[in-house]
Amino acid sequence: MTRKATERAGYHHGDLPAALVEAAIELLDERGMERVTVREVARRAGVSPGAPFRHFADRQALMTAVADRVLAEFEEWQTGQLTDVEGSLMYALGLGFVRFAIRHPHRFELVKSRVFSRSRPTELHQRLSDIEQGLTDVIVADQESGVLRPGDPAAVGLAGQVVVYGLSQMILDGYLPPEKAEELAAQVLETFGAGIANARDSSGR
Repeated sequence: MTRKATERAGYHHGDLPAALVEAAIELLDERGMERVTVREVARRAGVSPGAPFRHFADRQALMTAVADRVLAEFEEWQTGQLTDVEGSLMYALGLGFVRFAIRHPHRFELVKSRVFSRSRPTELHQRLSDIEQGLTDVIVADQESGVLRPGDPAAVGLAGQVVVYGLSQMILDGYLPPEKAEELAAQVLETFGAGIANARDSSGR
């Protein structure tokens, strides 16, 4: 049997790039970023070891596509955190960030390597721009409603990222106990404004 025939026999997804990304995420969750190999991704997708390179130039390109998929899911996750929030939207987003990192530590590791670094892949620019704009909109809405102190939204957003990123990393590193993650996040996020504690009480988040 030829290689192409073998691939057709093992592959029934209809969208090979998406199937490869899905297999890579599965492997990422199981083993961590450094142990995701193109060969194993291909095996799990049911194609030959060389098939992924028809769609991704190298492993880095594949992992960037995985990061884009993870960011899309993170964006959807954060949107869900804003459902039925009666108090601070910023608080809900911050807590959502920490929750996501704790639930998906290896995905957080991958995003960190692509986003919180000196250079961001150009393939992620639009996705990250959308996420950052969403954060800005949330900050402005909180400021207008009085639950967040006034200030430059860009500076407030950066401060917020520093807090939730640092807190998440300290928990994942074992410096802070994961069983107290949400309690610690709540306490830290209250520093963003005098009204944010009351916002937490009213929203129940």
